[in-house]
Amino acid sequence: MNKINIRKARLEDLNILLEFEQGIITAERPFDPTLKEEKINYYDIEKMITAPHIEVLIAEIDSEIVGSGYARIETAKPYLNHDNYAYLGFMYTDPKHRGKGINANIIDALKKWCLSQNITELRLDVYNDNPSAIRAYEKVGFKKHLVNMRVEL
Repeated sequence: MNKINIRKARLEDLNILLEFEQGIITAERPFDPTLKEEKINYYDIEKMITAPHIEVLIAEIDSEIVGSGYARIETAKPYLNHDNYAYLGFMYTDPKHRGKGINANIIDALKKWCLSQNITELRLDVYNDNPSAIRAYEKVGFKKHLVNMRVEL
């Protein structure tokens, strides 16, 4: 298997990262009836790449960008036992390269960055009806914590 290289995203990676964002949205639409039907964006990727409190990483195989993810430092609620935490998002692996451990490699690199920023609490959101994503995150140490519920009136 070819080596997976993880590196910081650069502005010149923006076009492929915008494609990845649409891939995430396409994958999540079946799980979320609240998403608008027209083209939407979740992120301002250009700002994320240059923000000091966000680490955007990409995975490459043979110089081809095949995955992405970010960690964003957030202020914790005052009643929690940690001052800050990192929220992980923009986790995407090109469908042709799934099953190769790309997501796990990106999360491992994000964990190292978080520790270098003195962050020891990581959080992310995943749709309850997406068991394959839940299993992938559980494999790298995440545990279910809260359940977000909704009702449409």
